[in-house]
Amino acid sequence: MFRQIDLAEAHPPHPGEVLREDILPHLMLSRSELARRLGVSSRILGEIINERRAVTLDVARRLGAALGQGARYWLSLQAQYDLWCAADLAPALVEPIAWGKRRPPRHLS
Repeated sequence: MFRQIDLAEAHPPHPGEVLREDILPHLMLSRSELARRLGVSSRILGEIINERRAVTLDVARRLGAALGQGARYWLSLQAQYDLWCAADLAPALVEPIAWGKRRPPRHLS
């Protein structure tokens, strides 16, 4: 039912691609019927399926409950996709903070 993800693929799939290519063809539901059953607007579901919107926690919970994978599956797909997209961004210009090995300063009375 789910396609194999080749590790050599250029990027991880957007959750909308997984819905569009792997799940919707097996549901025998229209997009609008799936949106109705999920309790989201057809516009929101369409934007996810067309990879123009990210899967939020709320939508992940709804998809996970309706389709049986759980919210973590959908959030994980979104996180993998987001991390891949962020790899092309310039690194955040922050100074590293050392932590975990230092003792707190002693206060003199």
